[in-house]
Amino acid sequence: MGMGTSTFVIRWVNLLTMLLAVAVVIFGVWLSTHNDGCRRSLTMPVLALGAFIFVISIIGFLGAYKRSTVLLWIYLVVLLIILIAILVFTVLAFIVTNNGSGHANPGLRYKEYHLKDYSSWFLKQLNNTSNWKRLKSCLVKSEDCANLSRKYKSLRQLKSAELTPIEAGCCQPPSECGYPAVNASYYDLSFHPISSNKDCKLYKNSRAIKCYNCDSCKAGVAQYMKTEWRLVAIFNVVLFVVLSMVYFVGCCARRNAANYRSKD
Repeated sequence: MGMGTSTFVIRWVNLLTMLLAVAVVIFGVWLSTHNDGCRRSLTMPVLALGAFIFVISIIGFLGAYKRSTVLLWIYLVVLLIILIAILVFTVLAFIVTNNGSGHANPGLRYKEYHLKDYSSWFLKQLNNTSNWKRLKSCLVKSEDCANLSRKYKSLRQLKSAELTPIEAGCCQPPSECGYPAVNASYYDLSFHPISSNKDCKLYKNSRAIKCYNCDSCKAGVAQYMKTEWRLVAIFNVVLFVVLSMVYFVGCCARRNAANYRSKD
């Protein structure tokens, strides 16, 4: 690849990533304005990510613009580390999310989830008291469970609905408990549960309690995380391919810059 072409591509790629970094920083500032502590906790990681992308983009842009072999070397080393990190994370993500799936129940369109089906990593993270306390506070503040009675006016609608893993696991007791449903968010707990599942006694109709302490809720969160991680892993595969091409162009730009300097 010629000198002009490689440096041109690197300059424009890093100019675009600088604009992306600015957008990420703005998003981080937006998160900081939320009263929701769950969203606000993401502020610093998002801001740090935006700042990191911006700094690396400036190094790559200036290295290509000034044909500086030092800056381009720094850019390529950091980019290589990023590529290795993406590859390692993607492989681990596919391994961790390999286990776990929903269980169908007669008369219900949605699936229910069992915590024991998921990987040991998920079990360790979700059974950690401090981790679950933080996650549970976010679930309680969300409107997932409160919205069920508004979305589904009748029990027939509820049974034929495709509930999310969190709605199915955290907002109601497991179907094996046999509690009669009064509506989409209220169950007759005077009925003696027909199952020995400990979740049956943990469920309460209170909006602040529901089944947030249940293993079924943790399993719902595990299924949600599995789905999200799979999407991130697929995105990372695409990102890895794109960054690999950028890395190849960067190598060409560094080599051309070194040749340009040697001729001076």
